[in-house]
Amino acid sequence: MTNSIGIEIRSILSVIAIGLTFIAYIPYLKGITSGKIQPHVFSWIIWGVTTCIVFFAQLVGKGGIGAIPIAISGITTLLVALFAYQKRGEIKITKVDWFFFILALSSLPFWFYFSSPLAAVMVLSFVDILGFIPTIRKGYVLPNSEPLGFYLVFLFRNTLVIFALAEWNLTTILFPGSAGFACLIFVLLVKYRQRQIQNLQFKYDNHDQSMLGNG
Repeated sequence: MTNSIGIEIRSILSVIAIGLTFIAYIPYLKGITSGKIQPHVFSWIIWGVTTCIVFFAQLVGKGGIGAIPIAISGITTLLVALFAYQKRGEIKITKVDWFFFILALSSLPFWFYFSSPLAAVMVLSFVDILGFIPTIRKGYVLPNSEPLGFYLVFLFRNTLVIFALAEWNLTTILFPGSAGFACLIFVLLVKYRQRQIQNLQFKYDNHDQSMLGNG
């Protein structure tokens, strides 16, 4: 009886997590098509590849129904990368970006060599965080180019994903946990930059007004 209740609760959390995925992605995709949002293409390619591979690793790690939101997120993430490429968002790709992408693909040989999905997930979690670097770089320079609500939704969604997992172990929780933490850091950094720019603009406006008054 207790086990069936646990399965039901995990199923509900998984459904909510899937719903949050669509709630976050639909306006984000619309923002890309309208030109209001300009994501870094390569960050999203890296995230899409890593998320899809982690889904299969979570299945092997007995993540159960809690792995389904990760699968949907992986597919939708690659869709964002496609939209961003078509709209030519932040398309500048550096050698470091290529390094992260190759490192993400290298997780498959790690998995095969060590015969453990955990080895792949550890590499992928590391790569996923590194894949944030192009977006963090862009967010620092252009802090108003990304909707922070999107990343907050994913922070909450990843928390639900962890609770929806049928079994907790490093293989199943490392990736959603590290991705959620990265979202939190990104939001805090961008908010700091937005406030910093607002303060600079306020000082600049006051300086102009004082110069006009003196004139």
